[in-house]
Amino acid sequence: MNSVERYNGTPKLMVPAFGIGILGLVLTAVGAFMDMRATAHSYLFAFTYWVGISVASIIMVAVFHTAKAKWMTVLRRAMETMAGAVPIFAVLILGLIPFFKHLYPWAPGSELAANLNELERHHIESKHGYLNVEFFVVRQVIYFVVWILVSQRLIGWSTRQDETGELMLTVKQRFLSPGSLPFLALTITFASFDWLMSLTPLWQSTIYGVYYFAGSFLAAFCVLTLATVNAQGGKDLYGNLVTTAHYHNLGKLMLAFVAFWAYIAFSQFLLIWIANLPEEAAWYHVRIFGGWRPVSIALFFIQFLIPFGILLSRNLKLQPRKLAVVAVYLLLVHAVDLYWLIFPAYNEEHPTFPWTLPFAFVGVGGVAVGFALMRARGKYTVPVKDPYIAESLRYVQP
Repeated sequence: MNSVERYNGTPKLMVPAFGIGILGLVLTAVGAFMDMRATAHSYLFAFTYWVGISVASIIMVAVFHTAKAKWMTVLRRAMETMAGAVPIFAVLILGLIPFFKHLYPWAPGSELAANLNELERHHIESKHGYLNVEFFVVRQVIYFVVWILVSQRLIGWSTRQDETGELMLTVKQRFLSPGSLPFLALTITFASFDWLMSLTPLWQSTIYGVYYFAGSFLAAFCVLTLATVNAQGGKDLYGNLVTTAHYHNLGKLMLAFVAFWAYIAFSQFLLIWIANLPEEAAWYHVRIFGGWRPVSIALFFIQFLIPFGILLSRNLKLQPRKLAVVAVYLLLVHAVDLYWLIFPAYNEEHPTFPWTLPFAFVGVGGVAVGFALMRARGKYTVPVKDPYIAESLRYVQP
């Protein structure tokens, strides 16, 4: 492992990321003075897109430790870097506070409440014990405490092992990971209820959280693939150590989550269609009839059928550059999926694309990427003293 040095590329990448991010957030703030509702939904879209990838990375690290997977050891530091961005989202979520009454009909003084009939108001009032600002804030604190504690412990033990080589640090990571998984799964599930499903509080789905983190998992593997493909050439980067066998596994994981997302999406739709309850069917009615129908139909093709067919190819999964192109495509499609979840609450009639949407996206994303790179500075890009790193470097397909 002497060929790997500590990561020192931060100024080249971190400064532009922070610069673009701050500029994007400033322009988003300007947009809030022009159209509060449009800006609110734009910021929510950007926040849920990027935080989902970071939290999914924490879960990925924990899952691989739990499974005692050795092949991915060379990729683990990149996943830890993605997970290390979680603390900045604990700050960025504060940006949602001024937008509460422009996003959620249950928020005090919500301008959306005027469009509700008496029965709908009654249903929202019956959920007041859960849907209120105070309890919402308490839940966010719980979510981020869990995510930050788990990520900090796993990343801290992993980077400390680079210096000491203690085998007990691996034991600690593999002890914490399975115990943390139920809490990680529950928190990301309830976070999706709070951030996204409560945009339409009269509608509910018990698998909505799975739908959200299925897409986030897929996006996280895409980001990992892109980072790995681009981490080649420099002597301090891990991409030179990654083999086609590793890329093949990443491609298989992308294929698996494309199929898993489609399975969850269809299951949710089928159950609601069979039940045909008025308070549940309305959510799909907006998306199937009228202006949102083309987006709904397109998602079946662009997020399932097309990538599923492409990723079935074994040869493609063995070619990093081609796999990276598919990863970029899937990241864009994941954005379309989140847009489809959020923006019908802004305009039920047809898709709307506020000018604040791209600025919020690059604003939140730029700050998150810059923060992750800042935390990675001075650290090895692979766990150099992990007891399984040599086996990971020798990995071949079984």
